[in-house]
Amino acid sequence: MSFLLYAVTLARDSGNTFATRVNRLNCDLVIIGGDGDLALRKLYPALYCLWVNDCLSAEMRILAIARRDLSQQEFLERVRSWLEKSKAVKVFSAQAWEEFSTLIHYAMLDATCGDALDQVRRDHLQDTQRDLVVYLATPPQIFAPICGALESAQLVRPNTRIVVEKPLGDDRESFLAINHQLTRIFDEQQVYRIDHYLGKETVQNLLALRFANTFLEPLWNNKYIDNVQITVSEAIGASGRWEFYDEAGAMRDMVQNHLLQLLCLAAMEPPAHLEPTAVRNEKLKVLSCLRPMDDHAVRENTVIGQYTAGAVAGEPVPGYCEEEGAQAQSDTETFVALKAHVDNWRWAGVPFYLRTGKRLSRQYSEIVIEFKQVAHSIFGTRLPAGTPNRLIIRLQPDETISLELMNKVAGLDANAPLRKVTLDLSFSQDSALGTTPDAYQRLLFDVMRNNPTLFVRADEVEEAWKWVDGIQSVWQAMGKQPEPYTAGSWGPSRAIALIARDGRNWHEYP
Repeated sequence: MSFLLYAVTLARDSGNTFATRVNRLNCDLVIIGGDGDLALRKLYPALYCLWVNDCLSAEMRILAIARRDLSQQEFLERVRSWLEKSKAVKVFSAQAWEEFSTLIHYAMLDATCGDALDQVRRDHLQDTQRDLVVYLATPPQIFAPICGALESAQLVRPNTRIVVEKPLGDDRESFLAINHQLTRIFDEQQVYRIDHYLGKETVQNLLALRFANTFLEPLWNNKYIDNVQITVSEAIGASGRWEFYDEAGAMRDMVQNHLLQLLCLAAMEPPAHLEPTAVRNEKLKVLSCLRPMDDHAVRENTVIGQYTAGAVAGEPVPGYCEEEGAQAQSDTETFVALKAHVDNWRWAGVPFYLRTGKRLSRQYSEIVIEFKQVAHSIFGTRLPAGTPNRLIIRLQPDETISLELMNKVAGLDANAPLRKVTLDLSFSQDSALGTTPDAYQRLLFDVMRNNPTLFVRADEVEEAWKWVDGIQSVWQAMGKQPEPYTAGSWGPSRAIALIARDGRNWHEYP
C-alpha cells in the first residue's frame, strides 16, 4: 500500500474500475484557466475518474473560469471530447458523464477582475462553510492579480486552498518573488504546490518499502548501496511548447523539481510519523545536504546537450531548433546528466547520478538503487561480472517495482552458471486493489481533503533552487554550451563517460 493513510478501502468492482468506500468529498472547486491544456488533459479526466470511483459528492461544485466565449453546452462538449480520448479514463461511460457533467459550471470572465469574481461568489460560492479549492491552471505571471482579485471578492477564507503548478520561477530570486505574491494573501498551509511525480503510486510506495520492511531499511546506506540512478527519459521533443521550454530548459523544467524530489524520497531519513510536516521536514534535510558544486565539480560532474535531427521509434524527427515555432539558434539544454552527493552519514561516498532529456531512445522514468557487489565471490566465473543486485522503481511507462537477484540455472549440474532473475514487487496486477489511480487523481483527492503530504513546501523549493542556481551560475560564467546529440540516442557521449569513468554504467530500460 502507499505510505499515505488514505481514508479509502479499495475493493474490486469490475474489470477496469475500483470501488471505494469513502466519505465522499463535498467542496467547491474553482479552476482558473478552466479551458486550457492542463485542465482539459489532466484535471477533468482526474475528476471524472474520482466521480466514477464514488469519491465525489453529488453536491460538489466544479466551476471552470476562462476568457473563451463558450456557452455551457459548448464547454461541456469540449470537456467530453477530451475525456473520451484521455488515457487516464480507462472506460468512458455516457451515463457517468451525464451525472458528472451536472457538477460542472462554466463562467466566461477575467479572473484578474475582483468585481467579476465577486459576481461568481454571489452566484455560486456564498456558502462559507464549504471548503473552497482554487486551482491556478495559469502562467505564474498572473498569479498576483488573480490572488488580489480573489481577496477583493472575499474568496480568501480560512478554508480556502490554492493550488499552483511547478516549476515556479526560473531561479531562487524569481521563485521568492512569485511565492511572496501567494503568501502575501494566503498562509503557507493554504498553498499547495503540485509536483505530479509525487502522486505516482510507485513513488509513494518507495517509503513503504523502506520503512515498513525490516529487511530493507538496514541496507539503505553507504555500507551496502554503491550508487543511485534517477532517469527521466522523454522520447518527445519540445514541439508545441517550444517558446516556454526555451526559457526553462531541462535543468529548470525537470531537474529542479521532479528529479530532486525523487532524490529526496530515495535519500530521506525515516520521519517520526507520516504527518505532512514530518515527511516534508525530512525531504528538506536532504536538499540542505546536497553538496554545492564549485567550478571544478561543475566541469567534471555535469553534462548538458541539445538534440539534433534523428529518428525515434523508427520515425524521423527534427532537431530542437527545427521544431515548430523554434528559432534558428538556441543555447538551451534539452539534456542534463550530473553526479550529485548527499553529504550526511547515511550517504557519504554514494554518488547520485541524475539524467533527463528530450528526444531520447525511450520514454521512461525510474529510480535505480544499485547495491555493492558481494565482498568475496565463491562462484568464480559462474557469477557474471558487473551484475549487482538492483532495486528498480519504475514510474513510467508502467508503474512497477522489481528486485534483481542472482539465481542458479536449474538443473543437476552443481557447477551451472548463475543468472539474473527479477523478483516483481509490483501490485499493479493485484486483484484486491484493482486499477491504480493516476497522479492527478490522487493529488486532487488530497488537496480537496486538505492533506498536503504530497505537495511541496516553499522552503523545499527555495533550497532546490539554491543548489541549481549554483550550477547554472558556473555554466554561465564558463560559457558552457550544450553538446549536440542525435535524436533517438541516449544523449551526449560525455554523459556515458560521466558514469563510466567511475566504473559504472547507466541502467537502461529493457
